[in-house]
Amino acid sequence: MPTVLKINGHRFFFFSNEGNEPAHIHIESGSKYAKFWLNPVRLDVSLGYNSKELTQLRKLVEENRNFLEDKWNEYFSS
Repeated sequence: MPTVLKINGHRFFFFSNEGNEPAHIHIESGSKYAKFWLNPVRLDVSLGYNSKELTQLRKLVEENRNFLEDKWNEYFSS
């Protein structure tokens, strides 16, 4: 599970065996979890986050989308 970014207690990561899916990012904060597709940015699943938190997470994903896509491509193209 490569962690690619940590912001405000949120860990952004992917699982090692996901290269067959479109680019996405998993986010974990304690016991809370979410998965966002990267292009276009949209929520796929969430557990434990409220709507305000999900809005904040979406904003973080949007602000870092290029970086996250670059990390996805680096990891899964090797």
